[in-house]
Amino acid sequence: VSTQLTIHLAISEQDILRFERIASPSMPTNIPSSVRLWNGVEMPRLGLGTHKASGPELLQAVQLAVKVGYRHIDTASIYKNEAEIASALKVAGAPERVFVTTKVSPYQQGYDQATKAVMRSMENLGTDCVDCVLIHWPGVARTPGVSEMNASKRAETWKALEDLYKAGKCRAIGVSNYSIAHLQGLIQNCTVRPMVNQVELHPRLSQHELRQACKEMNVAVVAYSPLGTGLLVDNPTVIRISEKLGRTPAQVLLRWGLQKDICVIPKSITKERIVGNSQVFDFEIEESDMAELDELEDDHHFCWNAAHVL
Repeated sequence: VSTQLTIHLAISEQDILRFERIASPSMPTNIPSSVRLWNGVEMPRLGLGTHKASGPELLQAVQLAVKVGYRHIDTASIYKNEAEIASALKVAGAPERVFVTTKVSPYQQGYDQATKAVMRSMENLGTDCVDCVLIHWPGVARTPGVSEMNASKRAETWKALEDLYKAGKCRAIGVSNYSIAHLQGLIQNCTVRPMVNQVELHPRLSQHELRQACKEMNVAVVAYSPLGTGLLVDNPTVIRISEKLGRTPAQVLLRWGLQKDICVIPKSITKERIVGNSQVFDFEIEESDMAELDELEDDHHFCWNAAHVL
């Protein structure tokens, strides 16, 4: 993708001023815009997910997100869009101001493969140091969940990330889709503890026990699919609370996550949703409404569940 590609963004000065207002230090809520990882690195709490996004739509989405104040972009080697994201950030003039997370795929598990994968991601992203690298899945691709190979390969992969972190190639390292058991196994044998665990998380899958375990392990939790792959915006409880607050259902769902002390990375490629999803720092959901949202819990996965991976 040419870095000379320019996409004209239909965004008004009013949109920009609105974001600057809600992101200012004087905003009434007490949720900071970033979380400090245990190693001192600041990771923005709100990010843009890019799963299945590519081409001009992705370039426009990333540039718009940066323009309205997003400072975290989430990608992965398996998304095959790292180079496009790098191009979009360069056009936006923001490569150094945006925190980028990428991931080692299940097809890249093992010390040598993971090392090569991260180096390839660095090349795609046009950097010699990635902000955050995660192990995308606790298992090996096309391997039964009960296979002992999963544990041995993810241990090798983590060793690769540790060495890359120690060499200054990553500012932070972590995991994705890890259960409590996966985290415990990693921490018992690592030399560098994970800083992040990115999992599916929303009111129907609040991951309470996992969040508590991560808190005790000092691991930051990042929610992917915080809108339940977009399906929860039609939930009657979410709609009722959004109407009460004068907010969109998506904003209510994202704010619910922020008030649970997690980071959220909603995916969108449309202007209205990208701008709207950024406006979640200037209001608060009261306890009774948070409790109603909590009652939606039914342990429902819209995406993937790694519980079967040993």
